[in-house]
Amino acid sequence: MTGLHRHGDFVRLWGAQSISQLGSQVSQLALPLVAVIALEASAFSVSLLGAIEMLPFLLFALPAGVWVDRLARQPILVAADIGRALALGSVPLAAAIGHVTIWQLYIVGFVTGTLTVFFDVAYQSYLPSLVAKEQLVEGNAKLELSRSGAQIAGPGLAGLLIGAITAPYAVAVDAVSFVASAILAGSIRSREVVRERAPDRNMRREILEGLRYLLSDPRWRSMAASVATFNLGSGIVGPLLLVYAVRRQGLSPAELGLVFMLGNVGWLVGAVIAKRVTQLIGIGKTMLVGSVLGGAPMLLWPLAPHNLAIVFAVAALALSSFGIVLFNIPGITLYQTLVPEHILGRMNASRRWIVWGVIPLGSVLGGTLASGIGLRTTLIVGSAIEAAASLFLLSKSLRTIGTVVGDARAPGDGSVAPTAV
Repeated sequence: MTGLHRHGDFVRLWGAQSISQLGSQVSQLALPLVAVIALEASAFSVSLLGAIEMLPFLLFALPAGVWVDRLARQPILVAADIGRALALGSVPLAAAIGHVTIWQLYIVGFVTGTLTVFFDVAYQSYLPSLVAKEQLVEGNAKLELSRSGAQIAGPGLAGLLIGAITAPYAVAVDAVSFVASAILAGSIRSREVVRERAPDRNMRREILEGLRYLLSDPRWRSMAASVATFNLGSGIVGPLLLVYAVRRQGLSPAELGLVFMLGNVGWLVGAVIAKRVTQLIGIGKTMLVGSVLGGAPMLLWPLAPHNLAIVFAVAALALSSFGIVLFNIPGITLYQTLVPEHILGRMNASRRWIVWGVIPLGSVLGGTLASGIGLRTTLIVGSAIEAAASLFLLSKSLRTIGTVVGDARAPGDGSVAPTAV
């Protein structure tokens, strides 16, 4: 083996992510199904659960970016994993000694969402300090490959577990996975050089610096607008797909697990070929193709004939997940390569505040629309919004980007995009 397979610390980070991703795929299906099946919650309540899980990105992403730039990232990863294990572990515990309530699910969703904010911002800012710049594409591709594998195996495992031991107890698998992830992340030997801050550092000023940096560059601005539009549609669609599948299409947990397992093959294919596609047609065009494929196929699910529901759902998820990976790998690598390290945490946080912060708004909007115009029509509206996201990537500043080696740099002096600091 060559490359990052021989990089011990990367392998530990890769292993930590692989284990927690597999567990997370179980709870992503199990947690909402606790509400849909065990609690018989309304479509609005299920959408509200999705909104609460993502609300921390709107509330805490910006200060999280400041803290991530100030502190070592490894301890943040470990603490976030342990906290999520404890929060998710409360669900099977409550089922064992009493009963789970929708309010407990809301609290668990908010706590795990908050810790995920810190983990995700620290995680994407940590990788460039762990591997060389020329290894970032390979590193991101391997991490996406792990996520792809988890997204293929996880839903099938979740469907079997939910059918065998019910949804609340299936959540325990995710709790255990976060414990394992914390152990592996804590075993990384490399120690970061924490950048010294001026004694007059100011949270508000540092947050504004991150936002200005993001919004002052047309490339980052176009990418943020595209992903935010896609995620608004995803916020509408995501929580309601399970409600629609169970109550309108009559799919069982095992059938849902099969749908997501087969549909998520797109993640694997995308992770395998993204680097090759990027080399062939360039970063900008790869992201554009990925965005088109990420959104438009989701219209297949609500338009499926009842007797072909599983086939259409698998096709929708496979094409969409393939497109998302095709967008994500070159997009994340572009950020990690060109954004100065001292502002990378705030850049990631600012971007996530915008692009993930719209998801809870979309979930609330989806629940409201479903109550008024029906589940199927709401899913069509949300999918159409996802499809429209690719229009922002037609910007010349993005579609002409070839590689991150030279021609992706800002015009003028060939340096990275101008920073606000």
